[in-house]
Order: sequence, then structure tokens, then C-alpha cells
Amino acid sequence: MTTDPSDVPQIDDWSRLLDGKVAAITGGGAGIGAAISELFAEHGAAVEIAEIDADRARAVVDSISAAGGTARAHVVDVRTEGGVAEFCEAVLDTQGGIDVLVNNVGDYRPLVRFRESDPESWEAMYRVNFWHVVAVTRAFLDSMIERGGGSIVNVHSVEGMRGFPGEPVYAAMKAAVAHFTTSLAAGYGRRGIRANGIGTDLTQTPQVDYISGYGEHETLWESWAPVGRLGWPADQARVALFLASDMSSFVTGHNIPVDGGTKAGGGWFYSPTAKRFTNRPTTL
Repeated sequence: MTTDPSDVPQIDDWSRLLDGKVAAITGGGAGIGAAISELFAEHGAAVEIAEIDADRARAVVDSISAAGGTARAHVVDVRTEGGVAEFCEAVLDTQGGIDVLVNNVGDYRPLVRFRESDPESWEAMYRVNFWHVVAVTRAFLDSMIERGGGSIVNVHSVEGMRGFPGEPVYAAMKAAVAHFTTSLAAGYGRRGIRANGIGTDLTQTPQVDYISGYGEHETLWESWAPVGRLGWPADQARVALFLASDMSSFVTGHNIPVDGGTKAGGGWFYSPTAKRFTNRPTTL
């Protein structure tokens, strides 16, 4: 590395920001993961998807192929040692290595309130929200270093970046991902690895439905989010593309809330009437 300004990567085609890159994406079959997979393929990446649901895996590959992109799906469970090994080996056997890794798998379910929780529920939270991030990253890290580096994007939650009264174990796992991301960046930046995180919130996905069940919800978004609207998977995917591509070549170790401003605005409210916290108040 030098102090020459020509070290800044040149972007020749802004419509193909990942041209020639190989991107591995966990949970890439639906919601935010599918949006990331499709956008990365649109920008020229060969996308390798880990997805537990065979129908979702098939659907996202068909969608990418129909749009002229390149994608393969691997039906695996990355919460297990066997699933991580199968995914990594299949990708490396074909591609030789990867340039971008998106650890997207995560879930607040099964939701067990802390006073009712037990070691079994803690283990489930750990496996789906933190263990797989560490395991998949470790499985691909050497291949990324051997290719001269790359970008790791960890999708977690704004709940790991603020106090979450609803489920402290879930929040702790997301916070662990955020700090793992920062520490990974500090430790491997000199090996060409950049690592950044996305703290999601208020985004419509199959896991979290922000539309149904709230009546005339359109009138409430001004209260719920400073930007005044619902978030969509494409909002998250665009930030992931920025972090994966050379547009962010001098950005590493950061966790970006992609939340419509809820972290900045406070996020959670306590209702003395209902005696509970909510991030979508109708009345207090």
C-alpha cells in the first residue's frame, strides 16, 4: 500500500458495480436476502445463495436468471456445522473463492420473553443470529484473503444498537454481530478485508409484517419513522451494494442503521395505558 491517490479504486461502469465478483449470500431466498441477491446479480456478480427453503431458493434463482443474471442456490441450514461446510465447499469447488460475503440470516423467532426463556431458547437465538455469522465468515475468510481481499456485510438489526425491551437475548446477539463486524474490520483490514454491518428496522419482510394488523397504518408512519414511510427490502439492498462495492472502498468497521431514522428518533415508547413498549404507537 502507498500514499498515491491512484490507490482509490476506479469505477468504470456505475451500472455494474460488482462486475466479475463472486458474492455469497446467506438467507438469500426471500425478503432482504432476495433483494440483495437480485441487486448484486443485476450489478454483475455471480451470486451463490444459501437458503433453507427449496421453493424460495428456486424462485430467486429463476428471477435472477430471467433478468439475465447469474445465480446458484444451495439448500442448506447455516445454523449447523454441516450446512456451513456444505455451502462453503460447494462455492469454493466451483468458484475458487469469493469477493463478497453477506451474512443475512437472522430471526427473532421463536420469540420467548426473557422471564420464560431457558438455555434451549438462548441456543436457538445464538445459532440463528450470531453463530452462523462467525462460522460462515471463518469458512470463507482464507479464500477472500487469498484473492486479495473483499467485503463482508453483516445484516443485523437496529435492536443491537439500542436498548430493546422486547427481548434482551435477541438484542444481545445482534449487538454481538455488530461488534464482531467492527473487530473483524480492525483485525483484517491489512489483509484486504473490509467489514461493515447494516442495522435494519421497519422493513417489510416475510418475517415482520408492518402493514397488516394496524388498521389505517398509513396515517401512523409519520410517528413511527422520521422519514415518514415504510422500509422495503430494496432499501436495505442498496446499502448492501454500497458496502460491497468499491464505492465504499474507504469504509470499514461501521454499523449503519438502515431504519428510516428510528434509532436517531428514539424508537421505543412505553404505553402506561397498555403497560407495554411499542415501536409503532397508535395511542399511548
